[in-house]
Amino acid sequence: MMPFMTSKDLLAEPVPFFVSCSNTTTEANKTGSWRFLQPRYARKTAPCSAACPAGEDIARVEMLACKGRLEEAVQIILRENPFPSVCGRVCFHPCEGVCNRGKFDEPVSVRQIERFLGDKALESGKNHTPVAARSNGKRVAVLGGGPAGLSAGYFFVQLGFECELFEAAAEPGGLLRWGIPRYRLPEDVLQEEIRRIERLGLVIHCRSPFSEEDLKELQKRWDALFLACGHGCGIRLGIPGEAYADDGLAFLSRVRSGSLLPMTGKAAVIGGGNTAVDVARSLRRFGLDPVIVYRRTRRDMPAFAHEVAMAVDEGVELMELTAPLSIIEEPGGLLLNLQKMRVSDRRFDGRSRVIPDGGRVETLRVQKVFTAIGAVPAHAWQVPPKDRNRILTLSHCTLVDGETPMVFGGDLNNIRKSVADAVASGKQAAMALDTLFHKGRAAIQDRLAPCRLGDGPALSMEIFTGGRRKENHPHVVSYEDLNPDYFEPSPRAAPGILAVEKRVEGFAEVESTLAAPAAALEAGRCFNCGTCNDCDNCRLFCPEMAVTVENLRQIDLQYCKGCGICVVECPRCAMVLQEETA
Repeated sequence: MMPFMTSKDLLAEPVPFFVSCSNTTTEANKTGSWRFLQPRYARKTAPCSAACPAGEDIARVEMLACKGRLEEAVQIILRENPFPSVCGRVCFHPCEGVCNRGKFDEPVSVRQIERFLGDKALESGKNHTPVAARSNGKRVAVLGGGPAGLSAGYFFVQLGFECELFEAAAEPGGLLRWGIPRYRLPEDVLQEEIRRIERLGLVIHCRSPFSEEDLKELQKRWDALFLACGHGCGIRLGIPGEAYADDGLAFLSRVRSGSLLPMTGKAAVIGGGNTAVDVARSLRRFGLDPVIVYRRTRRDMPAFAHEVAMAVDEGVELMELTAPLSIIEEPGGLLLNLQKMRVSDRRFDGRSRVIPDGGRVETLRVQKVFTAIGAVPAHAWQVPPKDRNRILTLSHCTLVDGETPMVFGGDLNNIRKSVADAVASGKQAAMALDTLFHKGRAAIQDRLAPCRLGDGPALSMEIFTGGRRKENHPHVVSYEDLNPDYFEPSPRAAPGILAVEKRVEGFAEVESTLAAPAAALEAGRCFNCGTCNDCDNCRLFCPEMAVTVENLRQIDLQYCKGCGICVVECPRCAMVLQEETA
């Protein structure tokens, strides 16, 4: 009987370990001939890119930002969007709402990373202006210097058009300059991004208002027109005494121009969008006590949720389920009669459907009333015509064909009024007119279709101009496509925010830009859906050592057996396994 051996005895004794080896190479055995499935690398579309109206290649941008390749990341953004610093501050970031990381822990803060990259580009002083194409012999006039008009000029020049922009105000920017307070968008940031567009070659004429007669004259002198006049007329309340109310956008314009007279007391702001919140927060900075009057509930407000939260923190009162009935002038101020509302049910989009709550009526005494319930075009000629034989309606603009083609874009055409949608409108207009002049109207839809990202309306200029992105696989990556075993939970980066008492003292910017280390960490949280970030899982897990790395990762099909392990172990769904063809 063998004596009992302890682990100490086993360790003391040498343990033989045999590894089989060959004296000759096995390279002659090209096992790839056994394969009936073939893996290959395929860059796919991330859901954030499909949801971004400007169609930015977000997964690729985050991957480069994480690796510190900031210059490349900025250039990729600028291929699709001329306003990274602006959009990094004011965009409503639908990309974050569909971020696959949100199903793992929290969505990536795409807006903050874009802001970081945009600000770094401005701080560097380097010329990040894209290269303009050679002249195509066509001249386009842009009417309106807001984000849609500026974006259109940016892309027109890149496609070889000679382009000039006509703006009625003293400076370009439109809503960006006159409708968004400095605490959200500092003037120097906007100015620098507009200068980049001018350096590209766009000629801007300010103090150049235009009428319907001017439009007819421009049609004689230009090959095409892009109308991006915006909505210059506030929607009326339709109640007795509304003449006593001030227009919210006009108020914000006076704030930006510094022409505001002193005010005191309490003020009511009617509306629930970003303009209403901006008006209320601006009034608070002038020492007034503002109250937002909104006919639905707080969760239904179209304003950014974080902007509403900051407004409440700053002392703005919110009256939900309340609609104005009339405004009456009285000594010392105004009397606002209000109808209480109640939720009857939910609409298809999730917002409340409200109805009057019987005879419940309230009164509110204030010194001023401001309206911010939306706006419409100031003139009938700014509305696209209804002649179906002449118009081509696209997702973000409307083309009116004729001797001098006209494209209506920006708020004149977009259902969703946002800066990102305005950028998309200008880009689509440039693509449409370029196709019209080179291939005819009938080719526009087919020419733009391959530039679409996923099943959304976003278009890529990089695809349109034949860049690397045109090789992307059209599949939009879902969370189920990913391999989350390779990721660890991590907190979402939050920007620094001024203390409330400092915020209400003036119009200093409320949010700060992420520091470089925090931006890199946040970019590293991105799953890079559908984009290879050189993690090397494919090479490490390949049992045949068939993955090679030179400039790019490649699969040596002489030895690949098509087992598909590389595809399964790719964390980012940047590979596909397809049936082998002869």
